Amino acid sequence: MNDHRLPQELCQLFADGGRGRTLRAVLPPGEVVWPDPGYTGQGEPARPAFWMSQDPAPGGAWACLRAEHAASGLWPVLLDESAQPWSIGQVVPDEPAQIDHFTAEGFMAEVWQEWVASMPSDALDELDPYGAFCPGLAVPGVPKADPGEVADWHADQLAARGLPLGLVAAGRGADALAVMGWQGAMHHNEWMVPLAAVVRSWEDRFGARVVCVGFNTLELSVAAPPVDAEHALHVAAEHWAFCPDNVVQGPGDLRGYAEQIIGRHSWSFWWD
Repeated sequence: MNDHRLPQELCQLFADGGRGRTLRAVLPPGEVVWPDPGYTGQGEPARPAFWMSQDPAPGGAWACLRAEHAASGLWPVLLDESAQPWSIGQVVPDEPAQIDHFTAEGFMAEVWQEWVASMPSDALDELDPYGAFCPGLAVPGVPKADPGEVADWHADQLAARGLPLGLVAAGRGADALAVMGWQGAMHHNEWMVPLAAVVRSWEDRFGARVVCVGFNTLELSVAAPPVDAEHALHVAAEHWAFCPDNVVQGPGDLRGYAEQIIGRHSWSFWWD
């Protein structure tokens, strides 16, 4: 008998019942969260969307669970604004295989074209120096630290807010956004799957890791951030396509936003 088999409540998160998965960490009290059929409009769900702790996660808990991800198949996510929508199942889970049909470059080009077409010509100044022409994806960053260690550090910083912990049956953090049915960017893009494709690309190019989600927020750690002005400007263009509010309701243009992300080991997104 394997003493480290997943608890039965966590096995429910997997389509195969969690076969062969293990977890050495001792979990705090918590329960699985089922999608509300009335909210999703998809009928009775086949399985829970994620597991959620009853109380705030203690320091180091996120890092411990992240280190066990390969064996457990569970990606940890700190949950900001815990009362809504997590505890009542206002989530719309998707299968991670759907993310394979999208690319970060394709999403960026589509958003750029649609938004530029709807903007008055004088508003294009906020996209200087690119204007109406989408620059495509930025080149990868140079790692400054191990992505897992940077994620652990950022999680400890955020956990000080007293946030509950979620566990999602996902192969990587980007996929967890779709699997758990996160709806934080709904006012920008109603379907979360294409956004997860963008985050996958950031995981690969910038050592980004999903650490925390809120009602309309997303927190990523970044192990390979841009460190010069030109690279940061190109990354800023990607951020604008992903979350225009970061730029429009922040510094107001790409150049100002680029200055904010140079060398930063965390990216925060907020959708109005």
